[in-house]
Order: sequence, then structure tokens, then C-alpha cells
Amino acid sequence: MTSPPTTTRHTRPAPAGPKVAAALLVGAAVAVSLGVYARVHTPSARPTFTLGFSSLLPMKAWLTTGALLLIVVQLLSALWMWGRLPGAGRAPGWVVPLHRWAGTAAFVLTLPVAFHCIWSLGFTTGSTRVIVHSVAGCAFYGAYATKMTFLRTRRLPRWALPVAGGTVLACVVLLWLTASLWFFTRAGIPKT
Repeated sequence: MTSPPTTTRHTRPAPAGPKVAAALLVGAAVAVSLGVYARVHTPSARPTFTLGFSSLLPMKAWLTTGALLLIVVQLLSALWMWGRLPGAGRAPGWVVPLHRWAGTAAFVLTLPVAFHCIWSLGFTTGSTRVIVHSVAGCAFYGAYATKMTFLRTRRLPRWALPVAGGTVLACVVLLWLTASLWFFTRAGIPKT
């Protein structure tokens, strides 16, 4: 009779492929769900709140600008934490909480924007700019969900978290370019 195999500390970790695939599926489900709901929902065509701004567009533009700035803080702090910020040396202990709080605050700033994009405006196809903006918004939340899932997953490939974070950053930049920059460069629209 043979004895059952023993587990040693040298056993191979579970392959990361299924973990990566599961996180990507979570992100895809979030992105598609938001897009489908925004498309089939009848938009209210009015804001439910403006947080002290004169109207919906200034609120969306300024909150997205704030989120973009905080995402840049997240990028710089991540580069510092991983020793990839040239000339910065080793990151002090306060950089990790700064990174986390900047990401949390950026996400919170996007919530009123996303709510109004989905509830008040919907997923529309009136122009290329609007289509790109709508897709980028859905992709942002999908990438964010993927990144948060990656943060809770052990033994991921080294590339997984930076790619997810880079995708979040790219989506926010695209959102800002297709909405906030567009808004700030329009004449005759109150900016506050």
C-alpha cells in the first residue's frame, strides 16, 4: 500500500490564470451591467442634485477633474512605493495611506458623476465623443472592480495589478478628455 501524498512547503501555488480570469469577468460584468442599464433606462434629463454647482455640467466637470488629480497622486505614490519613481529614493511610511486614500477619494468623487451620467443622461450615441465617453465610463468601473478584486487575490502575476491600475488611469484620462476638457473649452457655459 502506498501512503497518501504529503503536502510540503515546496508545493506549487495554484495557477494564477483562473484568478485573473475571474477578476476580469467581475470587471466585465460590472462594465456591461452599467452600460446596459444606462442604455435601457429612460433618462430623467435633469439632475437630482448639483452639490452647490450652478448645473449638472459644471458639477460633472469639476468632480471629474478632482478625481483625475487624485488618480495622478495614486500613480505617483504607486511608482514611489514600488521604487519606480526616479530620484525619489525609498518611499516613507505615509505614502501607502496616501495612495489608498487618494484612490478612495477619487472613486467617491466619481460616484455623483456616474449617477447622473446613468440616471439623468443615459448611454447615448449622439456623437463619437459621447459614445467614447459612455464606453470609458463603463470601462472605468469595470477596471476599478477588477483592480479591487486583484488587491484581494494572492499570487497574481506581477503585471496584473499595474495593468489594472493603468487601465483605471487611462479610463479617467479619457473621461476627462471627452467631458471635462470639452466643457472647459466651450464658450458661453457657466464654469461653476
